Amino acid sequence: MAKRPSPELHEVLAALGDPVRLAIVRQLAERGEVPCGGFGLDLAKSTLSHHFKVLRDAGLVGARAEGTSLMNYLERDAVERRFPGLLTSVLDTSAKSVRRRS
Repeated sequence: MAKRPSPELHEVLAALGDPVRLAIVRQLAERGEVPCGGFGLDLAKSTLSHHFKVLRDAGLVGARAEGTSLMNYLERDAVERRFPGLLTSVLDTSAKSVRRRS
C-alpha cells in the first residue's frame, strides 16, 4: 500500500472545523484511547465512521485493534511536528468557547 502524503494545513483545519469532529478530538485529548462506541455521541454508525475517516485522512487520529474493539487515539506528536502549536491552540480555544456557552 502506498504511503499517503502528509496532510496539508487546510485539510487539518477543515477536519477540525466540524463540531462533531472537534468533540471527538477533544475527548481523545482528554481521555487518551477511546473505542469507537465510547464517545457518547448520538449519531448513526455510518455517520460516526465518516467523521473518523476524515480525522484519519487529516492525520489527526489513529486507530489500533484491541480484541474486537477499534481503539482511537490522537496523533498529537505527529500533528505537533507538522504544525507546531496548532492542536494546543485549537483545543484551548474550543474549551474556552464551550465554557462561555455553559
